[in-house]
Amino acid sequence: MKFFALLVGLIFSLPAYAEGIEGADTAWIMTATALVLMMTIPGLSLFYAGLVRTKNVLSVLMQCFTITCLMSVLWMFIGYSLAFGDGGSMNAFIGGTSNFMLAAIGQETPSGTIPESVFALFQMTFAVITPALIVGGFAERMRFSAVVLFCAAWLILVYAPICHWVWGGGWLSDLGVMDFAGGIVVHVTAGVAALVAAMVLGNRRGFPTQAMPPHNMTLTITGAGLLWVGWFGFNGGSALGANGDAGMAMLATHISAAMGALTWMLLEKMKYGKASALGAVTGMVAGLGTITPASGFVGPGGALIIGLSAGFVCFYATGYIKRTLKIDDSLDVFPVHGVGGILGTLLTGVFASNALGVFGGQEEISIGAQVQVQLIGIVAAIVYTAVVTYGILKLTDALVGNRVSEEDEQEGLDLVAHNERGYDL
Repeated sequence: MKFFALLVGLIFSLPAYAEGIEGADTAWIMTATALVLMMTIPGLSLFYAGLVRTKNVLSVLMQCFTITCLMSVLWMFIGYSLAFGDGGSMNAFIGGTSNFMLAAIGQETPSGTIPESVFALFQMTFAVITPALIVGGFAERMRFSAVVLFCAAWLILVYAPICHWVWGGGWLSDLGVMDFAGGIVVHVTAGVAALVAAMVLGNRRGFPTQAMPPHNMTLTITGAGLLWVGWFGFNGGSALGANGDAGMAMLATHISAAMGALTWMLLEKMKYGKASALGAVTGMVAGLGTITPASGFVGPGGALIIGLSAGFVCFYATGYIKRTLKIDDSLDVFPVHGVGGILGTLLTGVFASNALGVFGGQEEISIGAQVQVQLIGIVAAIVYTAVVTYGILKLTDALVGNRVSEEDEQEGLDLVAHNERGYDL
């Protein structure tokens, strides 16, 4: 009977194995995809909504929701093909259009050990959250129409090419850049774009002399918790299988987030006398963003140091951007995500090495040589993102005007842009 049961099981499993598709891997990446989507709506949406003033809470929620819808459709039409298609003679820089509207993907089309439909959907959620992160750079002052046009152009002209460079077989992939889950592709690009947007649009009315504290920390902490949980799918899912890399990525992610939060709280206590809830969740996000490129390459010891570094460096970067440079990156996208992505990408070249014992990973790499490669990837992404983002902002300004009037900004974008209120008490 046991032999017969084994034979029947083998027969029924043959079609999946013939296609190279593994059920466990597929189930995990489908779960991870749902977790990453949860990071944007409701995670990032609530996180950002609590940080802005009452009169703008609905506008931030609406921007994140609209970006989710628009980026998903654009990814289906052309984004996925440009990022992961074969660009022929131009493949080092951009993918082709052969997968326009995902036409080459069928139900049984494999991508490694999972269906390509699942891979495309998983990558779609990354394409959704990256432009949504940029919202924090221009929150409370950009026209809704300009946000929509900017994000659409940015996905095609910035995100898709850099995604192809790193993950789609482009020149940074060939160079050997290590970016497990998006230190360069997501966090560096979003952080730099947010900084450029903040500088091009200018500061909010009253910044920096007028205090603009978060209006609802309960929303922010709720969103932060959803981000933390969702990040397990973000980093763990990037292993593209239910395997040891996914497990280690999740462990490293959790350790770095916890250490980032603790470090930020300690620095606040030392500098201001009290540790704040805002500081705790900001340090957590810094730890998450910084571990992202390293998560599948480093061990727990390396993750601890990366989280500690994230809390320390991003804490001082936030103060420097706002208080010294007086740049109104409203929700600290560049000092947390941008600086965290840069730091984490560099530290990946260090702590991925198996030469560091308990603080190293499993990779047989030369630390010096790998750090040089990582630095090339970082600089290329920063320069390309900054230049193209600036050009897109100038174009959207010419078409619809980027910034609302002073009167509209004072009234709040909830009423001005959507004729609704986030609160009607």
